[in-house]
Amino acid sequence: MVHHALCLQIEPLFERSFIFDSYANRVGKGTHCALDRAQQFARRNRYVLQCDVKQFFPAIDHQILRALLARKISDPGALWLAERILDSGVGVLSEVYEMAYFPGDDLFAALRRRGLPIGNLTSQFWANVYLNPFDHFVKRELGCCAYLRYKDDFLLFADDKATLWRWEQAIEQRLARLRLQIHPGAQPRPVSEGFPFLGFTVFPQRRRLKRSKGIHFQRKLRRLLIGYTTGATPLERLSASLQGWVNHARYANTTGLRKALLGRPIRRPD
Repeated sequence: MVHHALCLQIEPLFERSFIFDSYANRVGKGTHCALDRAQQFARRNRYVLQCDVKQFFPAIDHQILRALLARKISDPGALWLAERILDSGVGVLSEVYEMAYFPGDDLFAALRRRGLPIGNLTSQFWANVYLNPFDHFVKRELGCCAYLRYKDDFLLFADDKATLWRWEQAIEQRLARLRLQIHPGAQPRPVSEGFPFLGFTVFPQRRRLKRSKGIHFQRKLRRLLIGYTTGATPLERLSASLQGWVNHARYANTTGLRKALLGRPIRRPD
């Protein structure tokens, strides 16, 4: 309740400064809007550079985040509460964080406070606050009009590889100011080959559900059906799971897959 109350107060202060094409944890946005936008950009450009931040939530630096929050929050009570929540998360995910040093660091850099709990509402919101300066850098300074971000996954589109290679180098340098790194191996690729994004493979004119996602649901469905036929799984749970997956999978060209998985009759328990 405290996290929700704080976000209700401070989100409007930041929301107006976010770029249009930031899609995670924002009203009226979400994964499916991000997929639609990615496909629009793929139809207009020949190449895509796909990047994701290495160890994003464990690497978020508290000193940098505090400064970003203080620029917008003028209410002392709200700022105090935000700082207390930050303090409560000191050291979270430290066991999975691999220390990274950046230009100008000394050995004391290892003692910097970092990390946000992934499940907290404030953490999801602060992730957008943390990367908002980077979003504006890509849009304004690099001049990349075809750019979108969902959490720490982001895409840049252009009509030539040379531009994307140049942007990739600039991205690494700018993220270093936030004490972040992208995963190695990011490189431009033709959009005609398709690119993975948010559980789908996106092409200019179609989408496919990633094969691993289909296999995972097939196994889950098998377990649910066994439970239903033995009476261990209630019909409501089975229906909710099926409906949830169908609502997700329908955003790709999955008519045949859905018929194959769901076309068989379900035997009710005696």
